[in-house]
Amino acid sequence: MASPNATFTEMVTTTLRHTVTSVADNNSKNNALVNRLKKKGQIETVSGGYELQYPLDYGGNGTYQRFDGYDPLNVSASDTLTSAKYDWAQVAIHVTASGKEIKMNSGKEAMIKLVKERVKSAMRTATNNFSTDVYSSGALTNQIGGLGALVTADGTGTVGGIVSGTYTWWKNQFEEMGGTNTYATISADMNRLWLKTARGNDKTDLIVSTHDLYAAYEAVLQANQRYAQSDMASLGFEALKYKSADVIFDSNDDNFTTTGEKMYFINSDYLKLVQHSDAQWTQDDQKVPTNQDAVIIPIYWMGQLICNNRARQ
Repeated sequence: MASPNATFTEMVTTTLRHTVTSVADNNSKNNALVNRLKKKGQIETVSGGYELQYPLDYGGNGTYQRFDGYDPLNVSASDTLTSAKYDWAQVAIHVTASGKEIKMNSGKEAMIKLVKERVKSAMRTATNNFSTDVYSSGALTNQIGGLGALVTADGTGTVGGIVSGTYTWWKNQFEEMGGTNTYATISADMNRLWLKTARGNDKTDLIVSTHDLYAAYEAVLQANQRYAQSDMASLGFEALKYKSADVIFDSNDDNFTTTGEKMYFINSDYLKLVQHSDAQWTQDDQKVPTNQDAVIIPIYWMGQLICNNRARQ
């Protein structure tokens, strides 16, 4: 006869095999940035590496020259490439049950109920916390560097191992709003920031806002009712349009980890959510503690949010 622990493990394992991917699915459904990256094919799975390295073309080729006849040509070398390097970050969540719980839920229906509720709770927790991480400044121990780290209020910071205060081409764009908590100039402020981030066809495609700025922008548009006719609206995100970009607010202002109201102007072509092929909300083998009457099923994620062009953010 199989032991109660083995029964619980079998039920959890079977259930997780069918539901563990719901973490990734729910993240894309509940986080507009992750959803946009998924739609753009900017969620990348890699098999390993000491760190995540991405090449950057930071300067034009200096040998471009207009000449005539026998003019000497410029054949000097041009140093135009470097790399941004990002460290791996890891996340773990566990589905657990004590021996007492297993024995109390020994009936078949009770067992299924226990497993399903534990799995739902774990997936919900993973989704909510990872959404917070995506917007974070990476200030918490072992946290990924989210938008708060990649796009700062003054363009400074060390991102991908590059000090933007020294290498100014690596700064993100920024615009301080006029007025004091009135947001009366929000349209003009947004226009100026849009021009800073746009370069030909490289344009902001998503604007993520805190509640107050979203409300201020919505008030400007109220007469025109310019709601987005886009995937953002059809997927349940309350979306406005600004030029060709979708404008959404995050449902939890706490996700914006630095003080003050803000809007992130995002060009998702230059953002990637990178994850390891062996840890993309992947279930590991069961663990049985040596000093506890319990069963533990770990689920792991490993990756990083990376940017390879801060000047377009």
